[in-house]
Formats: sequence, C-alpha cells, structure tokens
Amino acid sequence: METKNGFIEGVMKQVYFTGDNIISSLGFSSAENFEQLKEGNTGIRSLSDSEIYPEPFIASMVDRQKVNNLLLDEQYTLLEKMIILSVKDALSNSNIDAASPKTVFILSTTKGNIHLLDQSVAANYGADRVHLWKLGEIVARYFGNPNGVRVISNACISGVLAINNAAMLLQNNLFENAVVVGADLVTRFVLSGFMSFHSLSPEPCKPFDANRDGLSLGEAAGTVLLSVHPSDQNNNYVFAGGASANDANHISGPSRTGEGSFIAIEKALTEANIESGKIDHISAHGTATPYNDDMESIALARHNLNRVPVNSMKGFWGHTLGAAGVIETVALLWEMKNNTLIKTNGFSKAGTVEPLNVITKTENAQLETCLKMASGFGGCNASLIIKKVNS
Repeated sequence: METKNGFIEGVMKQVYFTGDNIISSLGFSSAENFEQLKEGNTGIRSLSDSEIYPEPFIASMVDRQKVNNLLLDEQYTLLEKMIILSVKDALSNSNIDAASPKTVFILSTTKGNIHLLDQSVAANYGADRVHLWKLGEIVARYFGNPNGVRVISNACISGVLAINNAAMLLQNNLFENAVVVGADLVTRFVLSGFMSFHSLSPEPCKPFDANRDGLSLGEAAGTVLLSVHPSDQNNNYVFAGGASANDANHISGPSRTGEGSFIAIEKALTEANIESGKIDHISAHGTATPYNDDMESIALARHNLNRVPVNSMKGFWGHTLGAAGVIETVALLWEMKNNTLIKTNGFSKAGTVEPLNVITKTENAQLETCLKMASGFGGCNASLIIKKVNS
C-alpha cells in the first residue's frame, strides 16, 4: 500500500554498496586511485591550457587524451565520455542490469557540459546539450535505461545528496538498484568563477592547515552502485543513514557556527540509530578555505567528534565539484575495505578554530562505521554514514 508521499509502506530495505569506479588525475579505476592515495601522490599541479585560462593555473585534471582513446565515438562530449567510462567500469564486476526498469540512474553534477556555452563548440553537438537534463538523457540512452535520470545539482553537496537520494529510493522499494554517477570538468567558466571569488590557492591546497589559503580545483567522474541485494563477499558495506540541512547563512560563505553541518550530521546519526561515539573515521569536505575548515571543526566538536581521525581528499584530487561527494565516498569505502586511514595531503600544522584529529600519516586501523561530510555554496550541507556488516 502506498503512502500519500508515493512511498510503499512497510519495513525499509537494507541498502548495500556493491560496486564503484573513480576516473581522475590519479587513474581510471578505484584500485588505481586508491593505490596512489596510499602512496601519497597528488594529481594537483601547475597546468597550461590557453583554452581554459591564458596563464598557468593550479588544478588536478584527467588524462583527456586517454578518455578520448578509450571511447572514440565523437558524438559524445568529453564529460559524457568520462561518465560512460566510469559507469561501464563500475558495472563490469556487478550483477546489476543497467537496462532494467528496476535500476535507477542518478547524476550528480554542478556544471555539466557548461563548456558548450561556447557557440563554436556547441555547434558540433546541438544547442540543448548544455542542459543538465539532456546530459542525464544521454547517459540513460547509452545504457538503455528506461527510467528518467534523476539529476542532482546542489552545489558541492551534490554527490553525497545523490547517494542519499538513491538510498531513499531503494529503501522505500521504488527500485532495487541505483547507479550514482558524479562528474564535472575544469573549464574556463569554472576556473574564472572561482578566481572571481579569490578562493583559489596559488599552490596545491592544504586542508585544515594553519597556512591554508584556498582550494584547488579538480575534475573527475565517479560511480557508486547501490542495491538491495548484498554482494557475495564476506563483508558488506551498507548505507546506514544520511541527511541534508541548509544553514541559510550566505550565498557562498558557510555558517560560522557550523549549524547546517551540525544538523546534517545529527540527522544522519539519528537515521542510522547510532551515537557519535560509534564513528571510527570521518571523511570531511575539507576544501582548505579558512571558513569551510573552521566551520567543519565546529560542527564536529559540537558532536564530540573532533577526536575521531579525520581526513580530506581535496589535497589529492582538488575540489571536483559534482564528482567530489561520489569519489570521496568511494575512497572512504576503500579505506574501510582495506582498514586503512589515508593521510590528509598538504596538512602539516593544526590551524582550525576547534582542534581536529587530522590524519597525518597513512596507517592501518579497524574501520566499522564511518561518516562522510559535504558542504557547499548557499549554505547547503549533507552527511552519510556507512557501516560494515558480515554477510
């Protein structure tokens, strides 16, 4: 029997993480990326591309030539190719049927094919390709999925919010499987926009560090598969809870009290039915801007979580916008699978308003329950909790 909200009454289903992929400056698979993270290698460097910016700039960018070589079909844009390749790799070791009506696709992106605002480029693809709904339609058509693609574009929490939405759809028996893919590119539009905010660091970013002076941009595509059917492995990883909240503080600046982030964590803990003391590790947003990192430290301290080992992946990949929440959740899953805490690249000296237990050295640790955080423009915040369970 359906409720007035359209959800099906009854016990909510358990939702499992069953597959993933990361395409970034550090590799074209989750395994390649995780190995680079363990080795402490960053993809952020000084780059020169006059089509993006007339002067050298700091960023983390994918091997675009490799993307084009792996998918030669010129009917697709670079971003579309990255999304297709990421989804295909994630599905390659999965039993999920992408063409099934029981499978839903959710796309997380902040800018999509924004480079098609350049009319000389758009002429090769059609005027409507710049729209996010069209990007979703192209992805669904490629994989033969009969359902309309849900597009989540809510600033930098888009990836975490997309995973939360996917879990909600599965928990309420609307679908059995979900393919969540997040992707964004470093473009002239994006780089110029962040430069206008004076929020970019002149060198690779330093999350949570006393000398942090801004973020680094990055580009990536990442996919995470969720299902109500567990995998055949000894350990499974489940979506325990997730939530979002808006502090309504400022169009770009986060709340100085961490209110939105605090509420998002609180609601995620409530949904997961666990206390904050059960959290073993936190994957923070950690942009390396002064206010974001301070805000997160306050929100964590208010939950007595500031002694829990915390890291930010932004020092490896930069801020990948709509892909960030997805690829950072994948990295968190791999940390849990390997019982490994990845260091915060760029961090050397504590510098947040509330003390944090920032991971400075990659090391082994038993990880059973972990928290992922995200924050973004407009005061938006999101969190999700992953638990390890025995099959």
